[in-house]
Amino acid sequence: MPHAFRLFAVLLLCCSHSVAADAPRTHDITIDDVFSIAYLSGVQISPDGKQAVYTDSRWEPPREKRNSDLWLVATDGGTPRRLTFDGGSETSPTWSPDAKSIFYKATRKRDDGKFPPYNGESQVWRLNLATGEETPVTRAEKGIEAFSLTRDGAAIFFSTSKDANTDLWKPLQDKFSDLKYGHGSRVVSELWKLDLASWRAEKVYDGDEYVHEFAITDDGTRIAMIVTKDNELISLEGWSSVKVLEVEGEQTSTLVDDQWRRLAPSPHGWLTSLAWSQDGSKLAFGVSFDGYSTRVFIADLEKSAESPQIWSVDRPEDVEFADGPLKWASSDSLVFNGEWHARSRVYRVNELAGGKQGTTDVLTPGDVVVDAFDVSDDGGTLAVVKADPMSLQDVFIVAPGAEQPYRRLTNANPQTADWKLPQLSIVEWTGADGDKVEGVLELPPDYKEGTKLPLILDIHGGPTAATSFAQRVGWVGGVFASKGYARLSPNYHGSTGYGDEFMAKLIGRENEIEVADLIKGVDAMIERGIADPEKLAVMGWSNGGFLTNAVVTADQRFKAASSGAGVLDQFLQWGLEDTPGHVINYMSGKQPWQDADAYRKASPAYRLDKIKTPMLIHVGENDARVPAAHAKTLHRALHRYLDVPTQLVIYPGEGHGLDILKHRRAKLEWDMAWFDHFVLGKAIGMEE
Repeated sequence: MPHAFRLFAVLLLCCSHSVAADAPRTHDITIDDVFSIAYLSGVQISPDGKQAVYTDSRWEPPREKRNSDLWLVATDGGTPRRLTFDGGSETSPTWSPDAKSIFYKATRKRDDGKFPPYNGESQVWRLNLATGEETPVTRAEKGIEAFSLTRDGAAIFFSTSKDANTDLWKPLQDKFSDLKYGHGSRVVSELWKLDLASWRAEKVYDGDEYVHEFAITDDGTRIAMIVTKDNELISLEGWSSVKVLEVEGEQTSTLVDDQWRRLAPSPHGWLTSLAWSQDGSKLAFGVSFDGYSTRVFIADLEKSAESPQIWSVDRPEDVEFADGPLKWASSDSLVFNGEWHARSRVYRVNELAGGKQGTTDVLTPGDVVVDAFDVSDDGGTLAVVKADPMSLQDVFIVAPGAEQPYRRLTNANPQTADWKLPQLSIVEWTGADGDKVEGVLELPPDYKEGTKLPLILDIHGGPTAATSFAQRVGWVGGVFASKGYARLSPNYHGSTGYGDEFMAKLIGRENEIEVADLIKGVDAMIERGIADPEKLAVMGWSNGGFLTNAVVTADQRFKAASSGAGVLDQFLQWGLEDTPGHVINYMSGKQPWQDADAYRKASPAYRLDKIKTPMLIHVGENDARVPAAHAKTLHRALHRYLDVPTQLVIYPGEGHGLDILKHRRAKLEWDMAWFDHFVLGKAIGMEE
């Protein structure tokens, strides 16, 4: 790559550890423990660098959904302080310039709930840190979607949505408005500017488009927007564009998209992560592709927004731009989160100017997984939310280059001090095409070498994703290890963080190359004496569910399977899911009528007679990404025609993920009981 790659420090393991690292760990993790975990995100450093606000999400029964609150901590240490208690899921914290208050999004519903801001719609609120008083800033009838505070704190910009049906059949659609239609119902956006002194709002953009994301320059004179003709995800994945609005003259210009559309390996890319440099001369943004590496572009708009110079940012080898924000540390250095071999680190690209770049620095060395980060306005302070192989998430201040670079600010999960956390390691084996494949191996905390264990092949989704090398207590992590299971989570072909070629090899080879990786990984664990070949299970969600379906059609050794939200037929998926570009990309850009054989080859549906493994099938009733038709089809084949033990669990009201506490618990308990019965031979249900 045409730049130097510099690593501040080489650490085998990050220096962070549990607060009570020396305390005896005697507690076996239970299902109840899973729902006591706090998840941190959205860290933001105050303008003076003295404080950091972050989002803490956790289950708080009797609420059915996880609630998020804002917490505050001093960057030089001290006890974190909870700021919000309402239960309205506060997100997107933003500091005022004087660091005396915080703006954020939240929903509030009080009294009869008829009028904003207490009608249950998302609004902008402001919290006075000295008094704790919350003040509603916006009162949009249908709520706001996103907001941004000007650098001087004098105004906020926010977006709202409205119906804009222009279909020729609109009269009939309106007459029978209780019906649902395949298309015609359009939602578009308006952008508003609210003066925080006069409280007067003015509309600054109403372009008959949907604004998925926007960012304002520090001086508030320009707005960058990611726009589409409507709010459908199918539009965002291939027909979105970046526009720049001059606020005063209301003039817009559209960036030429050849580099991420016509000249890209696929036109189906998702625009994201708009970020202006401090001086407003450069705009950074990302384009993520299913099946191909995410790219980050810089548009130099100093001279003109009509014909800016646009160039792509280079990455260190095997590093993948991770989903999340881009941050400017100065007007010529950009900070991003990058995935590398199951780790996630913060990087800084220097000297971005004139289509060129300088060195790339690693700011968070070691075996760390950074889930969120922020850089202070002067670029001098870096805060991260991170986990590692020894501990769960916390907020840290980072001193790049220091012998001990991480200083922890929080102890978000003190209840875990005596938990017996599983042993984690990176393992590798030879996969398809003779390529090296890595995975994360989780072993029981008291595991002794040479002991053969029941093994769960746990397959990550995406597939443009990766299992991270960090402690995660959740769907599977921690709970099954406490019951004596080993868990192998392969980062198979198509995963992120292993180079562009490794990722792109999956194109045109789904249900083949990655299945070989998975099976060879299980073989390796058996050969190394870790896995008992008579006690194998497989599970996954989303693409992991698809691969669970694929694996059991290719290998009959598995005693139990749990398939969650898994694709069965690629043609059906192309026709039903909300982002069909995903399928098209993996079919080498071909539509079903252009290469029906490719769609069939990539579908487990046509080999269902090979399945001998008892299958537990999960799906959300309203899943738009992998609709329930796949799960129902699989269940019918196994239950009615093939006489394979199976159960279909449909979660009412749920989409592609499970948001309701009792549904998450149900899935965990079903999986545990299913594996214990079919893998370990334990009695269950009527057999007891």
